Amino acid sequence: MRIALVTDAWHPQVNGVVRTLGMTVDGLRGLGHHVETVTPDQFAAVPCPSYPEIRLALGCGRRVGRRLTDHDPDAVHIATEGPLGWAARRWCLKRDMPFTTSFHTRFPDYVAARTRLPADWFWPAVRRFHGPARRVFAATETLAAELRQRGLPRTHIWSRGVDVTAFSPDRPLLPAMAGLRRPIQLYVGRVAIEKNIEAFLTSRVEGSKIVVGDGPAREALQRRFPEVHFPGMLHGGDLASAYASADVFVFPSRTDTFGLVMVEALASGLPVAAYPVRGPIDVVGAEGRGIGRRSSHRIGALDEDLDTAIRAALTVDRKACVEEGRRFSWHACTAQFLAGLQPRHAAMPAAAKSRISVDPGAPSKALIGATKLG
Repeated sequence: MRIALVTDAWHPQVNGVVRTLGMTVDGLRGLGHHVETVTPDQFAAVPCPSYPEIRLALGCGRRVGRRLTDHDPDAVHIATEGPLGWAARRWCLKRDMPFTTSFHTRFPDYVAARTRLPADWFWPAVRRFHGPARRVFAATETLAAELRQRGLPRTHIWSRGVDVTAFSPDRPLLPAMAGLRRPIQLYVGRVAIEKNIEAFLTSRVEGSKIVVGDGPAREALQRRFPEVHFPGMLHGGDLASAYASADVFVFPSRTDTFGLVMVEALASGLPVAAYPVRGPIDVVGAEGRGIGRRSSHRIGALDEDLDTAIRAALTVDRKACVEEGRRFSWHACTAQFLAGLQPRHAAMPAAAKSRISVDPGAPSKALIGATKLG
């Protein structure tokens, strides 16, 4: 199959969305599909406000259209709600080309965190973008249910995976963490306001706190919490060793749609402490025993008191964490993606077609200018 994947989130960005898309593209090509990627590095771009490593393509509409026309795809998937995503959406609507989208990030919550405006104000732009899609891919059934409640009824589950050859409790310890006071409490991810990292750094659990990653809030947090270790971005073996060297993984975010880092932590034998909200519930389970085939042993702890969650997670059997982490397969993730695509010969239901505006739409300036892609 000839597949076009359009995304505003791509390398060299480092986040769960980019990892998921990259692994899925590799998996599709490994199965023999021809995948054309339309990504920001192919266009003139400017830094996204407050997220300079995220590049927003400029004047991309016609070039995106030419790329898609030349590729002549059997199926189009639009992964993000940025300039490239809107341009691909217009191209598809003008040609009655069916397409699918994915909901990776709670943009309304992220914009609300920056503007202090109600998140509900930004949902109409999200519904407008995803409304014409044949299916909206969501990482979990919990997220899919939320999208249906928000007026996006056609959802499809596209889960996440982990490379168990890279993330393992058998990794060598990271030298920089060897002499730190135990328990070592680790956070990995974007250092930004919506990640709620301050809740982790103000916890009263003794030991050492490490924040791996970078972002607009890093400098301010370093000044406020000089006792916390901020090694910056870690990649490859160093990142895997950081997981294996810690005692508990702390995930303080209340807005993430999934949290791939939690799966990487579990595969590394690291229990997870988090709030009982969407994202952690879909990975750790409400009772801390995983999802689906629930383990008899806990793999982490969720509590509205983050200190309580951290202390409880420190008592977890790390072997159970590894077993749960290995349930997340990139092979299964790729198969789910492929099953959700809508080829151009697939007819659109009349009820769905009637909901599509004649005007193919344009991106919301507030949504693009104040948010993170991934």
